[in-house]
Amino acid sequence: MLSKGDRLANSGPIHDKSFKFAVRVVKLSAYLVGEKREFVLSKQLLRSGTAIGALIRESCHAESTSDFIHKLSIALKEANETEYWLMLLHEAEYLTTSQFQPIHSHIDELLRLLIRIIKTTKSKVSKSRSTE
Repeated sequence: MLSKGDRLANSGPIHDKSFKFAVRVVKLSAYLVGEKREFVLSKQLLRSGTAIGALIRESCHAESTSDFIHKLSIALKEANETEYWLMLLHEAEYLTTSQFQPIHSHIDELLRLLIRIIKTTKSKVSKSRSTE
């Protein structure tokens, strides 16, 4: 059972959205393997798509602000890679446009959130250094 502090540290829009996205990726990967018999790209998608939320969760217990930024920066790289695999699966016709559009919107939202959090945190660090 999570303590109240752990629940608070692992809640919020970025946590919820990344977890829901990971669930979508797991289901999509199972569909690609089971229905489309696609094994290589689906494994890449599964790895990068589920890593995003895991890294965001890790960032809650970062040892420092720079560690926090670093973990979220890796999550951003994984999100960017995931978008690539989704686009490739769509262009290679493993995903229809109606399958692709909703999950692509979801990863686009995660990318924008991650960029905003990283930029805001870096800005706060820069401001605090300039006032020292």
